[in-house]
Amino acid sequence: MQAKTTPQFEDQLVELEKIVTNIESGKLNLEESLKKFEEGIKLYKDLKKTINSAEKKIKVLTDELKEEDL
Repeated sequence: MQAKTTPQFEDQLVELEKIVTNIESGKLNLEESLKKFEEGIKLYKDLKKTINSAEKKIKVLTDELKEEDL
């Protein structure tokens, strides 16, 4: 049995872009559009968490550099 891996940021971003394109196409009915919208919101939240985490790491690293320069 293969271990489930966390999708990479870039893969999630591509998936979100596909969802947006799919919804904007106008080819989905209301129920399908709502389902895709829900999927998109979940992906957006996951991507936002990843970005926030990266920003925090960058801040810590840059703060450490500033302290070394003193």
